[in-house]
Amino acid sequence: MDFVVSQILTGLSLSSILLLVALGLAIIYGVTGVINLAHGEFVMLGAYCAWLLQSQLGWSLLASLAVIFLLIAALGWLIEVAVIRHLYDRPLDTILATWGLGVMTQQIVRLTAGGELRYVQMPPSLSGSVDILGATDSAYRLFVLAVALGLFLATWCIYRYTSFGLKLRAITQNRAIASSFGINSARAYRLTFAYGAGIAGLAGALISPLKSVSPEMGTTYVVDAFMVVVLGGVQSLVGTLASSAVLGETSGLLAYYSNDTIAKALVLVAIVIIIRFRPQGLFAPRVRA
Repeated sequence: MDFVVSQILTGLSLSSILLLVALGLAIIYGVTGVINLAHGEFVMLGAYCAWLLQSQLGWSLLASLAVIFLLIAALGWLIEVAVIRHLYDRPLDTILATWGLGVMTQQIVRLTAGGELRYVQMPPSLSGSVDILGATDSAYRLFVLAVALGLFLATWCIYRYTSFGLKLRAITQNRAIASSFGINSARAYRLTFAYGAGIAGLAGALISPLKSVSPEMGTTYVVDAFMVVVLGGVQSLVGTLASSAVLGETSGLLAYYSNDTIAKALVLVAIVIIIRFRPQGLFAPRVRA
């Protein structure tokens, strides 16, 4: 029994990280249609903000989370205004532009903060362990899981139960008709991109005590995030949640019997096979013809 619980907790820990990173990407792509290859750099910048605020200003990680969200969201807003808004409906140009932004961001961080690994201290109040049905898990990992689910719930409520969410759904279905009813699609896109970037920065800050912080750390996470979004269905928040859980639990189980590298390779092969026969993803919303 304790083995089963331990494996479930391991999978949930991986799932929470996948959900945190993929949620912002799913929001941006689902609403604006932008394939943001610089999403991993937002994650990386969030981690560096956590390190900077802790090492230079003495802020604890928990105290800096709101500030990090606002800083990265503001950066996302500026990038949308300066670059992305000129490239809507031009997917290839958007891919190249966001890839270039990602490379530039990595080099700027490397020149200013250095290329060596950085480390963020875990909150002392969450550094202990929790016993659950005979299995032991880190209190901080459970905290990350709670935050990930809380962010998902908040995003879902905004999308489904607010006037702004109604406008987003209208724009997603038909931008031209939504604009004819007076909905400012440019403003909605800008806010969506900023919100998605802010969540990515928050993900990086929360991940930083678990993983070393480096200029290249976002590259790995953006690949995992795209796998989650594609498997879940690009316009389904629930699909993002479900695919995060599926991939996290599967990766955790495979890693136990082999290793992380083989587990990731097997998961990628499985996703390729699934997408071959179900290109819309496993949890894509049904659209009435």
